[in-house]
Amino acid sequence: MKCDEDDNLRPEYPPELIRSGQRGKYAERYRQGSNVVVIDPDLSAAFPNARAVNDALRDYLSQGRRATT
Repeated sequence: MKCDEDDNLRPEYPPELIRSGQRGKYAERYRQGSNVVVIDPDLSAAFPNARAVNDALRDYLSQGRRATT
């Protein structure tokens, strides 16, 4: 999508929405740490949400296994 200086806010987005934003709202949370891992599409059916992934990883670790690279 090409941006032009003539671009305007779409009518469905009220200007108040933009003016009410808070700069750096999530900056502190981000500084505390973030760990995002993307799983392959073929695994997403078996692990449809974060809880399923975390449960599987905890089970894996409880068996005395460690991840290797």
